[in-house]
Amino acid sequence: MPSITPSLWFDHNMEEAATFYISVFPNSRIEEFNRSTDAGPGEPGSVLSGTFVLDGTRFIGINGGPHFTFSEAVSFTIECKDQNEVDYYWERLTDGGEESQCGWCKDRFGLSWQVVPNRLYELVSHPDPARATAATQAMYGMRKIIVADLERAAAEASGQASEPHSR
Repeated sequence: MPSITPSLWFDHNMEEAATFYISVFPNSRIEEFNRSTDAGPGEPGSVLSGTFVLDGTRFIGINGGPHFTFSEAVSFTIECKDQNEVDYYWERLTDGGEESQCGWCKDRFGLSWQVVPNRLYELVSHPDPARATAATQAMYGMRKIIVADLERAAAEASGQASEPHSR
């Protein structure tokens, strides 16, 4: 099967973005930057494009100019094992960026991310419809997903005491 690699169009700050992303995600690295020469385009030595790997996923970046920008139509989901991971990625990605709702945020480069704890998937697809509905409704009121609040809402919907899920 051929490989599929996300390609990200930056105005002029691809090198800065790649460097930021590898500082956020573990097991990440810059593979290469392709730079302008005296023949152009751009200033000699400036980054035209490059590749970087974020925890095993390879990305291509290009400094293509201001013609296209990121939108929420494309986002990257980070499946987090617990609240600590959610907090880590949320804090790093919203630093200089912006929070949205239901676990979505934009980083300082305008790229959209979904920071989602695995427990969210379990709760919103719970076999008890009251629990699933309550967890879903609780999520709608959140910016960053708070696992304990989801669990509490689901437990209250079924009349049970909230018990933390084993992580």
